[in-house]
Amino acid sequence: MRSKRPALHDARTALSVGVATFFLALAAGPVAAQQTTLTPEQKAMVDKRNDIERQLEDVAIIDRKVMVKMRDGKRMAADVYRPKNAGGKVPTIFVRTPYNFNFWDVKLGAPRDMSRQLAAVKRGYAYVDMNERGHFFSEGNYEILGAPLSDGVDAVRWMTSQPWSNGKVGTTGCSSTAEWQMAVVAENEPGLATFNVQGFGAGVGKVGPYYEQGNWYRGGAVQMLFISWLYGEQNQVRPMFPPGTSQADLIRASKAFDLAAAMPPVDWDKAFWTLPEKDIMKAIDGPKGIFADAMDVPTGGNMIARTPNSPNWYKGGLWHENMKIDKPGLWFMSWFDVSVSPNLAAYNHVRETASKAVADQQYAVIAPVLHCAFTRATEHTMIGDLDVGDARFDYEGLVFGWFDKFLKGVDSPVVDKQPKVMYYVMGENKWRNSPTWPPVGAITRELYFTSGGKANTLYGDGKLAEKPADTDQPDSFLYDPANPVTTLGGGGCCQGTAVKFGSFDQNPQLTRNDILVYDSEPFKEGTEVSGPITVTLYVSSDAKDTDFTFKVMDVYPDGKAYNITENIQRMRYRDGYGKPPVWMKDGETYKVTFQPIDTSNFFAAGHKLRVAVTSSNFPRFDRNLNTGGNNYDEAKGVVAHNVVHHDAAHPSKIVYTVVPRNTP
Repeated sequence: MRSKRPALHDARTALSVGVATFFLALAAGPVAAQQTTLTPEQKAMVDKRNDIERQLEDVAIIDRKVMVKMRDGKRMAADVYRPKNAGGKVPTIFVRTPYNFNFWDVKLGAPRDMSRQLAAVKRGYAYVDMNERGHFFSEGNYEILGAPLSDGVDAVRWMTSQPWSNGKVGTTGCSSTAEWQMAVVAENEPGLATFNVQGFGAGVGKVGPYYEQGNWYRGGAVQMLFISWLYGEQNQVRPMFPPGTSQADLIRASKAFDLAAAMPPVDWDKAFWTLPEKDIMKAIDGPKGIFADAMDVPTGGNMIARTPNSPNWYKGGLWHENMKIDKPGLWFMSWFDVSVSPNLAAYNHVRETASKAVADQQYAVIAPVLHCAFTRATEHTMIGDLDVGDARFDYEGLVFGWFDKFLKGVDSPVVDKQPKVMYYVMGENKWRNSPTWPPVGAITRELYFTSGGKANTLYGDGKLAEKPADTDQPDSFLYDPANPVTTLGGGGCCQGTAVKFGSFDQNPQLTRNDILVYDSEPFKEGTEVSGPITVTLYVSSDAKDTDFTFKVMDVYPDGKAYNITENIQRMRYRDGYGKPPVWMKDGETYKVTFQPIDTSNFFAAGHKLRVAVTSSNFPRFDRNLNTGGNNYDEAKGVVAHNVVHHDAAHPSKIVYTVVPRNTP
């Protein structure tokens, strides 16, 4: 978490702010009444920040609370830092965010940490912080991802028109400070020379088989993280200064009012259970806004009522695959983030569709960490309870090297030696390189679900075999929306204390009778699984609609089973997201293939691959109430009798990607 703010407001920014490096610490901390007495630790922090501010004043021309006018007349607040005595025009590093970057820490009565601004200026860059429309000192109504896109274009044009600018701007940031970038880059504004997106999944709309629409869905199920995140973000009623307030008065006022909301705390572990789902915000007395209310914004608001291919998703700030990106890009992703597979699909799509020279200027780094926790890696990087070793990497050095090359036009040895794809293999705990994703030489292997009809629980007879069984002995379980399987680890963010993300031993949960468990034989030799995993199930149900979920695990010789990745599929969308929903009929069997989900894990000799199948992973994903109704506006569900079939006629299977090893 980046602050001591209530978990509900930390939601999506948890792990993205409070990262103590230049590019990943992109927002400021909480607001409270200014203190009169500081602890020794706070006093040391204040002294350090004052020293950084003095250094910044020595080397930078500082221009804070600049109100930049957009084409519709609304003004966005910006702080500008640029080198003194530059000896010429300089390029700009641009950080646009919905989060608080106020230069003054109202709580401590001292400057905020200006180390990232100082580092940029020392390296010969102008550095511009800007708040998105409708947040803090910026005017207008907030729409997720900083819509309209023209705001991003207008901001770049303003920067490149300044007398100190060399005409080149590069964007950087993580989470919401990254997610707006791709759609704006696709506008092809000449001054926007390059981009660096980190943990950017919520900026990806439709790409390849993925219709996540900015992490709102996975397999057609709602990812509930946005409900808690929007509680602190959809601030349509907020304090604002009069439009004519002078810059000097805004700077002065910033030391007393940074306009950051301190929302009442919410017990999200309880709030997520509210039905109907559309009333969750109302039940916690949250603000009205784009979650469940019609709004005068480009997409119209009322996000919870949309379907995965609603036209409204294509009217805002999301990037979709039909929006060509033709700028050099540096992409940071992580295995335990919200949506690494759509991120990788976006990266590959740009490499396939950009002009040849630019396609060769796309670089990816895939780390074994949670959302935006890149620089939190240590000698023993912990992802939940799993130690994935020394995953440290010099992100700051790479980003500055990148901007040197594409904003200054100078040689950059750090970029020259960087592989196109650098990915971390968990289990082996090593960085690996490849010119492509999936890695060069990758092949697929298949394992088939089998059992004697009793795969329920850890103690059942479910197996993963090299070929399907001759006859079907199906496995069945009851899925009760009132008693869902609760989320234990996995990739995600922003749900306060309701969910612990990462990798944990799953065995305590696998005693539930509504979870089917299938194990492979132990691996005879170490095996790198790097690339997409695809699961196909043949299923039946007495419900009109239901969900199926799976979780992939690495089972250690001591029996502990650490989750690697997971997925979900809402059955009404099994034939596609741009088609009318299809319903299930009691007694009929249906084939469903989940969207591919990527990972990289080394299964050591003696380890087993395990797949657990059930119908819920809540509150990571919302519950299917099994009625075939809208789901978001229903208060009662029905119990579903769900069945997984597996034989030669119903070859339920997992397809995983293996990178053969010729050398260590």
